[in-house]
Amino acid sequence: MSGATVLGSLPGRDFPAAARLMLSDVPDLPCLPELPARGPWAGMIGRAAALLAGLDAEFAAGQWRLAAHPGVDLRRARATLRDDLDILEEAADGYSGPLKVQVTGPWTLAASVFLPLGGRLLADRGARRDLAQSLAAGVADHVAEVARRVPGAVVRLQVDEPSLPAVLAGTVPTEGGYFRHRAVEASEAAERLAEFAALTPDALVHCCAPDVPVGLLTRTGRDGAGFAGLSLDAALVGRLDPIAEAVERGVDLYWGVTSGPEASDAIVSRTLAHLRPLELGETLADRLWLTPACGLAGLSVPEVPRVLASLRTAAADVQDALRS
Repeated sequence: MSGATVLGSLPGRDFPAAARLMLSDVPDLPCLPELPARGPWAGMIGRAAALLAGLDAEFAAGQWRLAAHPGVDLRRARATLRDDLDILEEAADGYSGPLKVQVTGPWTLAASVFLPLGGRLLADRGARRDLAQSLAAGVADHVAEVARRVPGAVVRLQVDEPSLPAVLAGTVPTEGGYFRHRAVEASEAAERLAEFAALTPDALVHCCAPDVPVGLLTRTGRDGAGFAGLSLDAALVGRLDPIAEAVERGVDLYWGVTSGPEASDAIVSRTLAHLRPLELGETLADRLWLTPACGLAGLSVPEVPRVLASLRTAAADVQDALRS
């Protein structure tokens, strides 16, 4: 299966309108949208914190940190997520097909959340293991809840890991900014991520950063995490050989090709210039999804339908060109 989709975040604060837009304008793979403009409890870190099972957090001085009791922003994050699911259930009444949900991955979360007494959670091996297990349990419950509320949906999980390359390279700064956290071993990173890759069929991982470890994330690495899909920012991709190998082995490619409104012809030309050298033809056409390069939260609300329309048209044209 292939087509066009989005990565999750949208501008504005009107969630009912955003949910309707996803179902009407992203027919190939709509998603549960995220509206970070509503506040820190609705951003990617706050929403992931709301899903933690058996762990609580609070938002203070611009930082999320673990806490003995849920802070007011965590309680608001959990309430907002419940409200969003109520709205999605109503908007998607009668819907049948794939439906994507997004979550911040365990490594980006560990690099963003602080311990109660200070310092990034990333520095503590035991704490980051507990965080990953808590998040995986919470996401499993979340996926089951979405499936219950939208019984015609086949839920697909997207794990957002923009910080993973920095975690692996040992370039995440310490709290004071003068030092860097020790690099995490690839085997540990893959082990934690594998718990998420197994949660839904066709689960994908999104990483809008350079030096994405394709083999570690997908089924192609000997000890890879096993994600069935790989979502990348095309402008940041270096070597194409690992991507071609992944596609040949059955991995779906979610190709981030635009950051704002533009003509579909421009998207098609740029996409074909990147991907035609792979010479994968129909194999790629059957596994290629066109997406924005990153979330759309930075756009204005009226710009979003224009982006979606261009992506839909471009996706169809690119598939035809790859098959010809």
